[in-house]
Amino acid sequence: MIVSVSHLIKLSLLFYPKIESLKTRSYRTEKVQLITLGCSKNLVDSENLMHQLDFNEYHVEHNPTGKKHSEIVIINTCGFIDRAKEESIETILTYAKLKSKGSIQKLYVTGCLSQRYKDNLEAEIPEVDAFFGTMEMPALLNKLNANYQHELVGERFLSTPSHYAYFKISEGCNRTCSFCAIPLMRGKHISVPIEKLVKEAQNLAAQGVKELILIAQELTYYGLDLYKERKLSQLLNELCAVEGIEWIRLHYAYPSKFPLEVLDVIRDQDKICNYIDIPLQHISDKVLKDMRRQITKKESTDLIQNIRNTIPGVSIRTTMLVGFPTETEEDFKELCEFVKKMKFDRLGVFQYSHEEDTSAQLFEDVISPEIKEYRAHTLMSIQETISLELNERKIGQEFKVLIDRKDNGQYVGRTYSDSPEVDNEVYIKHDSYLRIGDFVHAKIHDAHHFDLFASIV
Repeated sequence: MIVSVSHLIKLSLLFYPKIESLKTRSYRTEKVQLITLGCSKNLVDSENLMHQLDFNEYHVEHNPTGKKHSEIVIINTCGFIDRAKEESIETILTYAKLKSKGSIQKLYVTGCLSQRYKDNLEAEIPEVDAFFGTMEMPALLNKLNANYQHELVGERFLSTPSHYAYFKISEGCNRTCSFCAIPLMRGKHISVPIEKLVKEAQNLAAQGVKELILIAQELTYYGLDLYKERKLSQLLNELCAVEGIEWIRLHYAYPSKFPLEVLDVIRDQDKICNYIDIPLQHISDKVLKDMRRQITKKESTDLIQNIRNTIPGVSIRTTMLVGFPTETEEDFKELCEFVKKMKFDRLGVFQYSHEEDTSAQLFEDVISPEIKEYRAHTLMSIQETISLELNERKIGQEFKVLIDRKDNGQYVGRTYSDSPEVDNEVYIKHDSYLRIGDFVHAKIHDAHHFDLFASIV
């Protein structure tokens, strides 16, 4: 069953009082609130937008937590799955209500949901002053009487802690996975030239960034459009030469036709974390074929073994999708056995939902929400056991830890095996002062399913 955005909007409106228009003032304000929803790639877009606005003398508040609102609000939406769409719609409606009360004067919406469903949103939520797509930042700025500054490309504000930054190396995706609507929202793959990325890395290092987290819809495709060959290895080597950058981490590497030379670079370059995020999605050959993943179970298994053989001590993060329309109970059991056998260091699980205009629409979505929930819970329970086992092996070992924050009297950091927000954390009790963003050496003395506990060496 496909739930249309128009239907989601109508459902959400049931929980909101009728929004009545109110005459707004016509003067320009210099304060903007920017709300970012969705993934780290969206976050980078917002950071670029904030820098442009700041150059145009706007004061920007990102993801405000207080009750006081600026007169201009921009919502950067996500449209990836139903839950993300619902969150985006509910956020838009919340601010539309504030606008009807006169609490804000202008409301703009951008991002993936706006890119894909602009016509529906305009028809259902007329309180929004304008909708913009994922690549329409100049038009959004123009609406604010601000000028898009080309010389600022590669410079941005950081909404993350100042010692790490998400680093987007390309936009869009050329893959044709049957369940995924990302190409409909982000378009075809477009690589950022190497020289621009090196310059951006230098700018970030000058701001105090020590860790670059490389992101894209598909890292391993990097360079094919610009250079007619995959260039991720060259890019990694050039980023390693940037002074001040100490960790480089790879996210979202597509497994099919994986460029194996990248593994040698990860192994040989000390700055690159022995960590790779490689979403497999499934392991049943039948389901992989229906998902149009362009890879088989054997090829997936061989790739994981190749990664582990080439990079000693590597940590592998993967993602699985359960409840795909053609996934049988036998397919799911095969997936569970595969996860048990492979013992991934990190694993996330998504539940399938039909996406409009994707080829998976050809399959009837016959798996109930209850079964999808059960399968997701079962798979994560397996991973919890694996994670505890792997964490307990680390007791007594020493690790280089990057300190992210202080929380309830403890310092919280990460090892090379851990990416922010999605992976394990290391908790350190230490009486003396530790500076956020510094590296320390710590010895693990206890472990839980997704947390480690350590002391400074």
